[in-house]
Amino acid sequence: MFVYDHMNGWGWALMSLGWLVLLVLVGLAVAVLLRRTADGGPGRAADRRDPSPRELLAERYARGEIDDEEYRRRLQVLEQATGHWQGSQ
Repeated sequence: MFVYDHMNGWGWALMSLGWLVLLVLVGLAVAVLLRRTADGGPGRAADRRDPSPRELLAERYARGEIDDEEYRRRLQVLEQATGHWQGSQ
């Protein structure tokens, strides 16, 4: 049986270092788990969907990448291509 009274300086140093490494690893594991659950993690990827072409077009218009005329023209092309023509909006 190991008795702590007979442990030399190196034994205490290695034991302390071992506990420190263990605590750091546990802390990192907790941090990784918290980060994955905070942003949905890889398990939630199936719940996410890609934006539709109409949503992408609206985002580009909102960011100012295309002007009003270009937005309406492209929206009309999209609606004709998908068969959802709704006239002017």
